[in-house]
Amino acid sequence: MPENSNLDQIKQGVAAVPVEPLLLKRWSPRAFAETPVSIEHLKTIFTAAAWAASSHNEQPWRFVVGRKGSAEWQGIFEALMPLNQLWAKAAPVLFVACAKKIFSHNGAPNGMAEHDVGAACANIALQATVLGMHAHGMAGVNRDALREKLRIPEEFTAVACWALGYRGDPDSLQDNLRRIESAARERRSLEEFVFNTWDVAAL
Repeated sequence: MPENSNLDQIKQGVAAVPVEPLLLKRWSPRAFAETPVSIEHLKTIFTAAAWAASSHNEQPWRFVVGRKGSAEWQGIFEALMPLNQLWAKAAPVLFVACAKKIFSHNGAPNGMAEHDVGAACANIALQATVLGMHAHGMAGVNRDALREKLRIPEEFTAVACWALGYRGDPDSLQDNLRRIESAARERRSLEEFVFNTWDVAAL
């Protein structure tokens, strides 16, 4: 097991061509410290979300934020699948990213809503990294339970839950999760996902 102080170095991304260093620094830990996140930092993080691009500038994202000890945090936590509960129980902030399913200007279905919420969440993860924190998105969640516990209106869909906070000690995790936490990060090569035609690499 590597020392906690070396983990950021292990998790530092290595790109084949130069990119913005912040992108390589961002990662999704499961070990969180219980250190509270200040309201000022939360304001900064969610302001970053507000500046994501969205179709027709709809800004379809809505976030339900729970700080540990609040009814909202508990409601989100109880809706998580058991595997996520194992590690998310230490996170000082849990939040739900929701998407408005229709456009405000004409009531038509917004097929880009979840895509745009994802862009806002990417901004959140990067801004958290700038502030010395991390965010970890979770798909393993009971969305019906979220809707009931948080009173999410029918015109919105819960896209994902997120844990947010400062990195904790990997030794607090179960063995299988601890191994993942301490493994180097990898990404596919450009030839595997950037095409001219579907099966011909573009770059």
